[in-house]
Amino acid sequence: MARIEGVDLPRNKPIWIALTYIYGIGRTSAKKIVAEAELDPMTRVYQLTDHEVARLRDVILNGYQVEGDLRKQVTMNIKRLVDLGAYRGLRHRRGLPSRGQRTHTNARTRKGPRRAVARRK
Repeated sequence: MARIEGVDLPRNKPIWIALTYIYGIGRTSAKKIVAEAELDPMTRVYQLTDHEVARLRDVILNGYQVEGDLRKQVTMNIKRLVDLGAYRGLRHRRGLPSRGQRTHTNARTRKGPRRAVARRK
């Protein structure tokens, strides 16, 4: 089993799909990484040799910010916005969408389940 950046890659998936299990690597980045490592994108993870896994590790380590470092950077960016009192920071603090989406009817994922309003008798 290939382990890259602390993530166990699924054995039966093609390598370019398996790389997307790493935080910070999407499909486009995965294809670029596989091309840089000079591998066939349709190679399954269990077919990789130790040398090929090492090449993948080197490409990711030298060219991409992933997993812990990336999560830390994103958290710090949000914290900076909140500390500045920027509009986007206030939206993060209140748990509302921060990119201009409507909230009158949608945004249930960010706002959470509906809360019932008590009626007067």
